[in-house]
Amino acid sequence: MPLEIALQLEIERLHARYAHALDEDRLEDWPGFFAASGCYRIVTAENHAAGLPLPLLYADSRAMMRDRVASLRHANVYEPQRYRHLVAGAVVERLDPEHASSVAGFLVLRILQDGDTIAFASGRYLDRILLAGEDGTPQYQDRTVVCDSRRFDTQLAIPL
Repeated sequence: MPLEIALQLEIERLHARYAHALDEDRLEDWPGFFAASGCYRIVTAENHAAGLPLPLLYADSRAMMRDRVASLRHANVYEPQRYRHLVAGAVVERLDPEHASSVAGFLVLRILQDGDTIAFASGRYLDRILLAGEDGTPQYQDRTVVCDSRRFDTQLAIPL
C-alpha cells in the first residue's frame, strides 16, 4: 500500500476512535488521544480568522484534560446529554517523519435526555499529529476545534 494511503487511513482511524470514545461517554479515554504535552482548544471561526487567541475551552496538557473529565464527572452540573460525531473529508499531509497535519470537517449532534436531537456544533478540526505516540499509534499534539458558529445554546460541557 502506498505510504500516503496508509497515512490517510491511520489518521482517519485516529479521528474515528476519538469520535467513538466521546459518543460512547468514554470521557476518561479522551486525554489518551493526546500526547502528554498535547494542546486542545475550541475556538469560533470568527476569532480564528481574526487571529484572536481566546478559546471557549482550553487544555494545554493531558493532565488538564484529565482534570476536565474529573470535573465533568464529579463537580459540574449540566443537562444529561450525549453526542454523535460525524467526521468527514480529512485532508492529511505528512509534515516530517514524525508529524502530520490534518484538516477534517465535523458535525456534532446533541441528544438530550428526552430524546430531542439537535445540530449542536459544526466546523473543522485542525490537527498536528505525532505519528508514533507513547503506545506507537498516532496521538494529537495539537487539536484546534474551529466552530462555524459563535453561539452555543447551552454550556459546552463535553469535548467536541
